Amino acid sequence: MSVTDQSLSDAILDATKVAIERWGVERLTINDVCEAARVSRATLYRAFPGGKEVLLEALRVRELELFFTTLRAHAEGETTLEDTIVRCMVVATSELRNDQHLALMLAAEPGEVATQFTVQGVPRIVRVATAYLTPLLEPYLSRKEAADLVEVLARLVISYFLAPSSRFDFTNEHQARTFVRAHVPFTQGAMQ
Repeated sequence: MSVTDQSLSDAILDATKVAIERWGVERLTINDVCEAARVSRATLYRAFPGGKEVLLEALRVRELELFFTTLRAHAEGETTLEDTIVRCMVVATSELRNDQHLALMLAAEPGEVATQFTVQGVPRIVRVATAYLTPLLEPYLSRKEAADLVEVLARLVISYFLAPSSRFDFTNEHQARTFVRAHVPFTQGAMQ
């Protein structure tokens, strides 16, 4: 894909987010996206053959990759397993809570958003989280242990985001660290 093609795709995906915020996923039409992106239907279909579902899938993939790129960048400088896990939990939970697009979607279409964070979305989220975050834990754990821990932590953060706890606030570093020390046995002992 050329730079121009990538720029066009990004512009269409940005417009899709805007259109979703206005109309919601269910009511979203290709015409809404074309209008927001200021492109013709033919241009949109050249960039995203298959229409609305392909477009929505591309948006989900892009947003997930952006989320984990940001998360990884924040955690890369940590020097212990515990610090890496805590940073990942705090940044992930904070990013989810501060995502205005996600907040609008949760308010407008809670069922659609919940589906993307549960039944349909969790396997994809875990796959991407594993690809991006397992390398950060490998200096301390075997690849399998690191991947298993990333899966559990991804599921935990999603759960705490969707149904916040009155006992733990994972946006708070001290509370996240207290939780990790009490419940993640890998962080204890010589592995640090």
